[in-house]
Amino acid sequence: MKVYKFGGASVSSIERIKATAAIAKTVSEELILIVISAMGKTTNALERVAEAFYGKQRDEAINLFTAIKVDHLSTAKQLLAQNYLETESRLAGFFTEIEWMLYDNPVREYDYYYDQIVCIGELLSTAIVSAYFNEVGITNTWIDVRDVLRSDDEFREATIDWNFSLQRTELIIQPLLQSIGMVITQGFIAATDENESTTLGREGSDYTAAVFANMLNAESLTIWKDVKGVLNADPRQFKEAALISELNYKEVLEMAYYGAQVIHPKTIKPLQNKNIPMYVKCFLDSSLPGTIIHDGSIKALPPIIVIKTEQVLLQMTSNDFSFISDQVDGQFYRLFQQYHIKPNITQNGAISFVCVIDDHAEKINTLALDLSQTFNVQIEKNLTLITIKHYTQDVLDELTLGKHILLKQQWQDTVQIVIR
Repeated sequence: MKVYKFGGASVSSIERIKATAAIAKTVSEELILIVISAMGKTTNALERVAEAFYGKQRDEAINLFTAIKVDHLSTAKQLLAQNYLETESRLAGFFTEIEWMLYDNPVREYDYYYDQIVCIGELLSTAIVSAYFNEVGITNTWIDVRDVLRSDDEFREATIDWNFSLQRTELIIQPLLQSIGMVITQGFIAATDENESTTLGREGSDYTAAVFANMLNAESLTIWKDVKGVLNADPRQFKEAALISELNYKEVLEMAYYGAQVIHPKTIKPLQNKNIPMYVKCFLDSSLPGTIIHDGSIKALPPIIVIKTEQVLLQMTSNDFSFISDQVDGQFYRLFQQYHIKPNITQNGAISFVCVIDDHAEKINTLALDLSQTFNVQIEKNLTLITIKHYTQDVLDELTLGKHILLKQQWQDTVQIVIR
């Protein structure tokens, strides 16, 4: 039994959906669960809907959502013939989930509405792809993952209830795999015990696929992307980025932790727990070998470069020159947890505490206001964080040439620098 995960790029156009079907057809005789993301930039578009709605710009939110509806209906119409009317009806049900909300006024926190709106992207894409697969002879059944994966109500960063979700997986998915062979479902989303939609963190479809691989005791997980495998740098930033043919869980986990967009950070643990190998392959050319990720040792890796832009440096200084004690450090981290902020770098001084975080303006302003009650707070934006694993001095010098370094941390074979 295998798990495949197709990202948004692999279903972003008619041609790519057909290419995805060609890959699925090669394993259509096996037991396989397929997890699919929202099409293309749909999640970004739905985020704009959520922002407009929460900003009480009702007409703007409705117009933005109408454009998303039109795009998906157009895709369905181009792909489907005999299955179009049934699929149109299913899509209409999802559209209604959002539209009744857009005509109301927000009375809860933004993260709640974000999850209710953004989750629709995966439901739309999987409904269309599942119908197309069936139409071209790739027999499968579609399920709503919210009927299987139970989570808490920590909207936008929900935590899965493993015991309940495992029971539902055994009750719902296992029999379907045995009777039909292929199951298509959504990544990124789940539901609370009150049937409110939740999301598992941005790019969480990888994690969903890993969760199912664990619960189904899969022989492998394959993540299909628009690159030839895991590269040592983002090819959009470095034309010379090279394929890494083999990695272990530890290396990938650290890459994800530092911000590499290849694999969602939470993906590795469910696989490592059951020693399930993961393959990262290119859906544009499935004959390429890609990258295998396992639990073995790896030697002689090239420098691995991760660049995060739009970084913010926060410096908190004691107003009365008292030491930054452990108790005060704890206060910082409690506030980070409260605002769902993950520091990318932290550094303590005698009377100061410095951290570098992603630029989420709505959170940073409130956080800074809270901190300013006790500390002198300074903020600098528009910075870049560069992390180099297995670094060489030549690579470090090249990336920092002509840049002003604000902060540098170095240990073992890893260096992190913040530059202006």
